[in-house]
Amino acid sequence: MRRLTAGLFSSVDGVVESPHLWQFDSFDAELGAGMGEMIDRVDTVLLGRHGYEEWAEYWPAADAGDPFGRFINPVRKYVASRTLEGELGWTNATLMDAPLEDFVRTLKQTDGGDIAICASISLVRQLLFAGLLDSLMLMVHPVVAGAGRHLFEPSDPVTKLELQDLTRTSRGNVLATYGLRTD
Repeated sequence: MRRLTAGLFSSVDGVVESPHLWQFDSFDAELGAGMGEMIDRVDTVLLGRHGYEEWAEYWPAADAGDPFGRFINPVRKYVASRTLEGELGWTNATLMDAPLEDFVRTLKQTDGGDIAICASISLVRQLLFAGLLDSLMLMVHPVVAGAGRHLFEPSDPVTKLELQDLTRTSRGNVLATYGLRTD
């Protein structure tokens, strides 16, 4: 069975939205290496509509020397959307043809590498609480963002996680990888 993974940049106060507004100078080589290790195992990406629209506008024209651009442009991409229709314009991007959870359950049964959720807090939340997310990497930056969307909300169900890996980088980032606890 294929693994479903997600990686989100987070501030110390739990903000995961718009990290470009608060990452500042804390992105370092170790953080890049951790991201690289994660995407080296990925051959399929899941995106929500907002993430797809933002990234489809930016990444195809981005510098070809960018390691993430070299990954994201050719990789197989499935987009969850209730409003997009027809063919999508970004290379290897296709609309999901079933409800999200059903689509992901079926996709996880196919052959291939890891499946990664990118650019969608909503997809991460929905698939985590559905018990379908195998690995969640939080890349915590040493900054208090103050405002922005958080991954977790006060009304969320109690969900037990298990620490799978932990790395501290030279600029004070913490890469904490969690999986769902089964007990």
